[in-house]
Amino acid sequence: MAKNKTAYVCNDCGADFMRWQGQCSECGAWNTITEVRLGPAKDKNSRFGGYAGAAAAKVLRLDEVDLQDVPRFSSGFTELDRVLGGGIVPGSAVLIGGSPGAGKSTLLLQMMCGLAEQGNALYVTGEESLQQVALRANRLGLPTGKLRMLAETNVETICHLAQQEKPRLMVIDSIQVMQMADIQSAPGSVSQVRESAAYLTRFAKQHNIAVIMVGHVTKDGSLAGPKVLEHCIDCSILLDGDADSRYRTLRGNKNRFGAVNELGVFAMTGQGMKEVKNPSAIFLSRTEDVQSGSIVMVLWEGTRPLLVEIQGLVDHSPLNNPRRVTVGMEQNRIAMLLAVMHRHAGLQMADQDVFVNVVGGIRVQETSADLATLLALVSSFRNKPLPPDLVVFGEVGLSGEIRPVPSGQERLREAAKHGFKRAIVPKANCPKEPIEGMQVTGIGRLSEALEALD
Repeated sequence: MAKNKTAYVCNDCGADFMRWQGQCSECGAWNTITEVRLGPAKDKNSRFGGYAGAAAAKVLRLDEVDLQDVPRFSSGFTELDRVLGGGIVPGSAVLIGGSPGAGKSTLLLQMMCGLAEQGNALYVTGEESLQQVALRANRLGLPTGKLRMLAETNVETICHLAQQEKPRLMVIDSIQVMQMADIQSAPGSVSQVRESAAYLTRFAKQHNIAVIMVGHVTKDGSLAGPKVLEHCIDCSILLDGDADSRYRTLRGNKNRFGAVNELGVFAMTGQGMKEVKNPSAIFLSRTEDVQSGSIVMVLWEGTRPLLVEIQGLVDHSPLNNPRRVTVGMEQNRIAMLLAVMHRHAGLQMADQDVFVNVVGGIRVQETSADLATLLALVSSFRNKPLPPDLVVFGEVGLSGEIRPVPSGQERLREAAKHGFKRAIVPKANCPKEPIEGMQVTGIGRLSEALEALD
């Protein structure tokens, strides 16, 4: 009888060690190394061979590689196809994560019921019973006549049955409850999640079956499980949304078949997840009364512009250390922008509490919101409302210069399409030809932006 091997694995980064130690030398985390027992491999060559889907190991020159495009197929949701890079690639392994109640299972069940009408599709549930899934499908009014269902947690059994069914797409809900027989640790452990995901990924590539795995998230919003889980799959997307909001955002964190900064927007309704074709319209639901501290900026998400309202509030602070609170933006960047405004525009807010909020639950990850953020804070500080037809974007440098941002003309055209008449942008982003119905003001310094508001 082969002897079981013991390994010590970091729960955060997945690094392996010969013995236990208090701190992981790879990621620096403390008390994250746990002992796992690994079962002996029956056949080393059969277990690890053909990982990338190749029929046989063969050395080729780069110019000998077949460049024939792999035909994608649509998921039935335009927003999901956008995040995936244009559709689902056969043989790909996709990991979708999200907080409990975000709508992961609902979205995938809707997608699978639609795809089952066009071809063979297999839905594997390990957390819910078949009756629970059927009740949800009936409640949503989905077609249930052709979708193949399986309640199983053993990965080898799932792949054996899937090889007989030959589905075009298979959903695993969820990867945290999957297990392999030769791994002695409990389901959800580092070794079980890692080996199960690797086994499913090899199966997807060898049999040209697209596999979507559902993953849980930790309390800080990151995907649960070892970091190697995100390395072995092809696409990693995250479904996010506040508990008090009906809107959900789908963003790609990793994509080998497309861009990683695409954003899809859904609305949770009584009939399931509905696509939001024009996200700018829902994020621009402003009140009729013009208030100070509110301005509209244009973000660039993937391949499309997105108009978002940003709010700023400046109030006198009774504390020795005034607060800097941000929702939807990085807090350290706000502190840097306030220092730039003090140094190069002469406005000091060192004794003021500063609050910044991005309306709609959008997370701003690019620097084009710098200028809009500062102008919203200036509007609140002076208690002077900004024009409701004004749109602003631009990056602010440490020396007070206004730097250009990518796709400036496309942002302006999107703003003009929604009825905005004025724009304050970097000089380098001014359009060569005037945009009908819009007055564009190009600036090069932060002080010029403040003068343009007066």
